Amino acid sequence: MSPVKSKRRAFWAAEALLLAGAIAAAAALARPDEWHPLALVVLLFGLAVGGEWFTVGHLDGVVSASLAVMTLAMGLLGPAPAGICGIAAIGVHSAVAGRTPREWLNNLAGFGVAAFVAGWAVRLAAGDVAARHGQSAAQGILFGLILLGGAGVLLAVNFLLFALELRVEEGRSLTRVARELYGPTLPGEFSVAVIAIALVLAYKAVGMPALLAAIPVLLIFQQLMAALVRSQRRAEQLDARTRQLATFQWAVPSTFMEGLGLRDPTAMRHGATVASYARAMAVELGCDEGEQEIIHLAGLLHDIGKFTWSDRILRPGDALTEEDWAVIRRHPQDGAMMLGKFDGFGPVADAILYHHERIDGNGYPANLIGSEIPLASRIIAICSTYDAMTKSAIAGPPMSPEEAIAELRKIAGSQLDAELVETFIALLERNGPTFGEDADYKTELEFENRVRKTAQPQAMGGTRRAERVAMRLRRRS
Repeated sequence: MSPVKSKRRAFWAAEALLLAGAIAAAAALARPDEWHPLALVVLLFGLAVGGEWFTVGHLDGVVSASLAVMTLAMGLLGPAPAGICGIAAIGVHSAVAGRTPREWLNNLAGFGVAAFVAGWAVRLAAGDVAARHGQSAAQGILFGLILLGGAGVLLAVNFLLFALELRVEEGRSLTRVARELYGPTLPGEFSVAVIAIALVLAYKAVGMPALLAAIPVLLIFQQLMAALVRSQRRAEQLDARTRQLATFQWAVPSTFMEGLGLRDPTAMRHGATVASYARAMAVELGCDEGEQEIIHLAGLLHDIGKFTWSDRILRPGDALTEEDWAVIRRHPQDGAMMLGKFDGFGPVADAILYHHERIDGNGYPANLIGSEIPLASRIIAICSTYDAMTKSAIAGPPMSPEEAIAELRKIAGSQLDAELVETFIALLERNGPTFGEDADYKTELEFENRVRKTAQPQAMGGTRRAERVAMRLRRRS
């Protein structure tokens, strides 16, 4: 037998022994007055059994009227009736829901043992609850606080047994179970307990009429809490769906770049280096965080349009034809079109669309001049040109950083923005001429972080208009 199966069987055996021990202790220690008056016992037992019709499931657990019934039993009868009410409530639910034997055992232990232990905690602190009548206001408040503590013990024992079962069966940590399953409903559960405690005190003062009149209010409150849980469950399902869509949205362009990287080993390195240089430029220029993100991502993906190139163009051996050059000149538009179809990528697509424009108007695809070219595009043009000169061997041996800087100054004012060129050179002089070359594509992409941000509702705001801008060439009149 595997260690995992052995561990599970040992846990089931421990639960069974715990439940059997609680039942035996309840039978041995129960007092006759715990079962009087009979009308009250019947009422609480009926509420426990009927609680299934006031139950709603949430994730791996349930919210039901059982806590209120067990609290009433703890405060009006004693530990044994509280345990019986807990077992009756969860037993009916388990039968109706068709639980497995393992789930039956955990449910019965989680409710029966928890209610019995909590009932004994109340008895030890307050004495025989069935005999408490004619209390003063101070005594009533003290008894109410003891009952609230008993409800806390009940919830804690129930949580511990349930969480241990999930840890053994699924490997979930106790903190995760507390955060995901108990945290959302705990305030509501304590509110139900407070109302039940008020009913206990009212019964002590007035008798059965007060209890009968107030129980419908408790059930209505329970239904409101159940509706809140259902709403939260729908919100969680929507969040999960949103995250799936965000993952898809980021996975597609990333897959295109990784596919390009398989055919051109320099593509992903070049994109990461340009992104690193471009972000540093954006920070130096005082761009806000949103602009920095757009410029950085545009640098990372600026060559995504090359995915449409044939292998012959990517690794030219023969002279390129006019048709080949037409394909090459079209890659900014292809890349912008690929990215612009996704929410949130409009400004990035815009930057990519114009990153081969020239300051003198002789670039492509729209022959823009000077400041007509978006700032992000002008930054990417400089960073891409510098990295290509210092790393590419297609047009000849790579230049040294000094030679590349001299070349940048030579083409500044015609091909590149002269002021931005000087800003970039100042960065190189301060941070080192190759400070961007340590960048890694996956690190620069930060896939999980970007998915999380995209899944947030505010991340989508204002993207549709930006996408339309990206799809329209700003041609000079």
